[in-house]
Parts: sequence; C-alpha cells; structure tokens
Amino acid sequence: MRSFKIALLVIGLLAFLNAQATTRIKDIASIEGARENLLVGHGLVVGLNGTGDNLKNTVFTEKGLTDFLERLGVNVQGANLKTKNIAAVTVTATLPAFARLGTRVDVKVSALGDCKSLKGGILLASPLLGADGNVYAVAQGAVSLSDFTPVSGDVKTKSNMVETNGYIQSGGIVENEIDFTFSELQNIKLSLHYPDFSTAIAVADVINKNIAGNTARAVDAATIEIVIPAYRQEKFVEFIAEMESLEVVPDYKAKIVINESTGTVVIGDKVHIRPVAIAQGNLIVNVGQLSAFDEKYGPDTPPEKRALVNSFVDERRGRALQQLNEGANLSDLVSGLNKLGVYPRDMINILHSMKSVGALDAVIEVK
Repeated sequence: MRSFKIALLVIGLLAFLNAQATTRIKDIASIEGARENLLVGHGLVVGLNGTGDNLKNTVFTEKGLTDFLERLGVNVQGANLKTKNIAAVTVTATLPAFARLGTRVDVKVSALGDCKSLKGGILLASPLLGADGNVYAVAQGAVSLSDFTPVSGDVKTKSNMVETNGYIQSGGIVENEIDFTFSELQNIKLSLHYPDFSTAIAVADVINKNIAGNTARAVDAATIEIVIPAYRQEKFVEFIAEMESLEVVPDYKAKIVINESTGTVVIGDKVHIRPVAIAQGNLIVNVGQLSAFDEKYGPDTPPEKRALVNSFVDERRGRALQQLNEGANLSDLVSGLNKLGVYPRDMINILHSMKSVGALDAVIEVK
C-alpha cells in the first residue's frame, strides 16, 4: 500500500454534534464606514553594512538621499555619492478604524532597488499616505527581520528569510484621523465578510428579535440596514456593542480549497457527493449501490451492518475497492481514499473529475 502523505482538514468536523453552531455578528460582519485603511509611502533605510543600493543603478535612491541631505542643510550638488549603506524602500501600514492622534501602528518595509539586505538598517522618518493622497501617519525606526520561524512545540528552524523585507513594530505614529462620527448617524449598515442571502436574513432577524424591533432588514446578500430606535440613540455605543455580541447561525456555500503544493484539502461541512464510480490505476471507488459488495457479502445484508466507509480487497481482481453508501459526504470519501494511501495529486484529480461529471456540488478553489 502506498504511503499516506495528504493532509485533510474538514471545516465543521463537529457539525454533527452541534448542527446549529452559532457565531457572533462581529465575527462575520463589519459596520460600513468603520473599517481599516491602507497606507503607503516611500522612504530611506540607512546604516546598512554595505548591503544597500548601488547608487549607479538606482537613481531614485540617489535622488532621495540628495533631497534628504539638502533638507538638513547639507549641499551635495555635484558630489559623487558612492555609499552602499542606504536603500530606497516602500513603507506600508494599516490604519485601524477609529485610530486617534498618537496611536502606534506596525510598519512593513520592502526594498525598491538592488539592496541585498535590510538587516541592521534604520528607516528615516517617512510620511504614509492614504488613497486620498493625505498624510495619515509617519514611520521611523529600526528595521527587524525574522530570523526564525516556530514550527511544532518549542522547536525552531531557520526560515527561508527574504532579507529585503522587514518590519518595524509600532514604528508608525498616527498624525491625522479619519473623520467618522457615530453619534451623527440615524441608521447603520452591516457588511457581511462573505455575502450570502440566507446569512443576511438571519442577521436581520436576530437583531429584530433581540434589540431593534422591526427596524433591521437585509438589503442584499452583503448588506443589512438597521434604523436606530429613537430610545437607543442616546446610548449609541451600547447599542452597537449589544448588536455585535448577538449570535447567529451563518450559512455558507459548499466549497473545497486545495493547496497543490502542500497536498492540503480543506472541505466545508456543506459538501456532499452523489452516486458515482471512480477507477484510477489499481483503485476503484464506488458511491451508492455496488454489485461487487453484494457479491461478497450478499444483497440481503442489513443496511445497519454496512459501514459508511468499508474498504476491502477484491482478491479476484487484485485491486483495492472502496465502498461508500449513498448519502456519504466528501469527508467520508477523502478519509476512505487516505486509508488506501492515495497520493495528493491523485486525490486532487479525483475531486476535479467528480466535479466535471456533476457528482460533486461544490466550488473548488485551487491555490
């Protein structure tokens, strides 16, 4: 039997124990307008140990260095700059919702030129701009590189580190706030992270039943609009906190995510399969009624004695045979294939083939 190398993750593995698993509204939706904003800027990292940009090849680095020195009153016009201790970088950060002046944010830096490493460098003060072109934060500080990546337990191994990427923890300071005031709103809109009509209706229903009367409604698959009751407007923040803590039973599409490089198959609990027979190499898989099963065990075998996943070897044919009764779900199929030692590539091909013949009602996403 071939060695088993595929990893299987089943979303909702315990769904049969709790078919009505709930989640908080705050975990599946966000308030429109109250969101993160992406910031980007350009800067210089100095203090590198000869691993910086070659100024002959990166004119933008030389221009940035010249402009920086001239702002400090140093005249370098006509000078032949040859330093390799500096690198031009992009600087990115995420501005959290409701971030106030002075709030610290983490910063990421990435080399723009032919810099070999940012190790040991210091980012000079760099303005970070939003999509509207305004400056919302300024970043500065020592650049850190992650030398080790934790694996299992306390064991650490060297990672495939890219030394032209780094980060500065709490290296950015918010200098400008996003103008967004809750107290002026008469109604709010929730935006689902994963749009679904059934989930949108469920969210509106649970809000109406618990805190808002009949003022919440699903506008579309992604949006729920809530008119704030007059008697709750004076305590708007408390209303939002109470609403976000309500629990709802979300609904999702049947989906399978496959990572071909690692052989990982992630299966949603909504995925089910129809009767189908699969033959690949020395492997036969049959979902539904199987004549060979009846030949070996008899057609009158009581259903309760037939295991949901029952594998055996057909001695006459000399090949593995996998039996799944009709109504089995995909996790049962994958579990059975794993027992037979199916390689990840074969597993992926089988799933794609089942989708092609209509035996698999699910969206397959390959990464």
